[in-house]
Amino acid sequence: MTGMSAEALPAVVAWPLLIAVAGLLGSFLNVCISRLPLRESIVFPGSHCPRCQAPIRYYDNVPVLSFALLGGRCRACRGPISWRYPVVEILTVAVSVLVVATLGPTWEAGRAILLGLALIAVTFTDFEHLLIPDRITLPGIVVGLVTQLYPAPRALLGAIVGTLLAGALFYGIAVASQGGMGGGDVKLAAMIGAFLGWQRVLVAIFLAVVAGGIVAVGLLLARRKGRKDPLPFGPFLALGGLLSALWGSTLLSWYLG
Repeated sequence: MTGMSAEALPAVVAWPLLIAVAGLLGSFLNVCISRLPLRESIVFPGSHCPRCQAPIRYYDNVPVLSFALLGGRCRACRGPISWRYPVVEILTVAVSVLVVATLGPTWEAGRAILLGLALIAVTFTDFEHLLIPDRITLPGIVVGLVTQLYPAPRALLGAIVGTLLAGALFYGIAVASQGGMGGGDVKLAAMIGAFLGWQRVLVAIFLAVVAGGIVAVGLLLARRKGRKDPLPFGPFLALGGLLSALWGSTLLSWYLG
């Protein structure tokens, strides 16, 4: 029986560590999704049941596992816990693993994970509240621009252009639609531009429009939505941003080639 090679050991340690950290980040995202639209602190008070306000003990706050062991109910009042909590935690882990598996353990992967975290929080907040919090997108623009300083500072110029281009494009749409698109979408597009640069943010917008169009047509045909019913565009823009972060450069090379 041969021992484990030195090359395999880091992977054996790194993947479980990534999953554990991503699960904790997913738990934090749930706090942001619940509290930011209500303008509550994401630090104080600690985790608690939204129905009975009972504090959630550390052993009941393990991502996904606690939800399963408690049967999706609060230990104190037995009130139901939203399925959004485990879904966000699982999605955060899945996105983090997919990013590292696609881009490798690189700086670009770290930047894509940061973007993915912000996009998950935006998506579920928009679904639940039809709101994209400035407390996510505005700091996100700054973080996206700062991360461009490494490894090639010249990428910052493309990120600034991407921020202004995407923001201006969606601002024009918001003005032309007379309320059909909100300021939150404008800032979200600008944030994605800060992380991706001007070329890949255009890919993200294209993918978002295609995905939104397909879903809208499907809802109309199924008579689940009418032509005048609102359909949040933030989740589609988030999907386009994540896909472009992973494969935007490949799609551009294919298209231009």
